Amino acid sequence: MTDYAALVHGERLPKARVDAVLNAVPARDTETRPAERQRRRWATQVAVIDELAQRACEERGLTGALQRGAGNCATSHDGPAPAQRHSAAPSEERTALTSQHVADLGSIVAVALAHSPAARTLLSHLEHEQPIPETAVHDYYARNPDRFLTPAALRRGVDPFGDAPPDDFLPYEQAREGIARELRRAAGRRAFFDWLDRARAGVVYAHGYEHPGDPSHPDHEHRH
Repeated sequence: MTDYAALVHGERLPKARVDAVLNAVPARDTETRPAERQRRRWATQVAVIDELAQRACEERGLTGALQRGAGNCATSHDGPAPAQRHSAAPSEERTALTSQHVADLGSIVAVALAHSPAARTLLSHLEHEQPIPETAVHDYYARNPDRFLTPAALRRGVDPFGDAPPDDFLPYEQAREGIARELRRAAGRRAFFDWLDRARAGVVYAHGYEHPGDPSHPDHEHRH
C-alpha cells in the first residue's frame, strides 16, 4: 500500500496533505461511503493544486503572500512546505477572494484558493501580468450600456439600448478602471486554468485518490 496520495512530477505528495484538507472541510453527517471516497479524491485535487502552486511560485520568484494560517491544507507532517520559508508579501499583493469572485471557478479550485496562499499568490500574479488593451475596455463599455446607467436613470427605468441621452450613462472615463479590472480578473482566471491544465499533466494519482471525475472508477462524479 502506498504512503502517498499522488506523485507530483515524480515527487510524493503525502497522504497527510489530503487529510489536512479533509479536516479543514468537515464531512456532512449524511455522507455515505461512496460520497466519502469522492470527498477524499476531491481533497486530493485541492492538495495537488496547492503543491503545484507552491512550485510555480518558487519558479517565478514569487516569495510573498505565502503566510500560512493554522490548519492550512499545505501543511504536512513532514515539515514546512517550501513556500513557508519565504517572507510574507505586502498586503497589496494578496488576492481578496469573495463568493462573487470564486463562484465560477468550481468547487475544487475555489477551495484550493481559499486554503492555499500559494494558489492565491499565483492567481494574483497571473491577473497582474495580463495586458488589457484600451480597445478591449472601450469595446466592453460600448457593448454593455445596461451596466453603466446612472442611479437616476435606473430609477426612471431607462432603456439602455434605446435612445437614452448620454447623461443617463456613467462617463467612460469613470467606468474605465472598473472595466479594466474585471477584464484583467477574467483573463487571470483563464491563465490560471491554462496553467493548471498543463501542470496537472505531470501528476500520477495513487489508487483511491484519483480525480473525482475520472470515469475509470464506478462512482466518479464530474465536478470541478
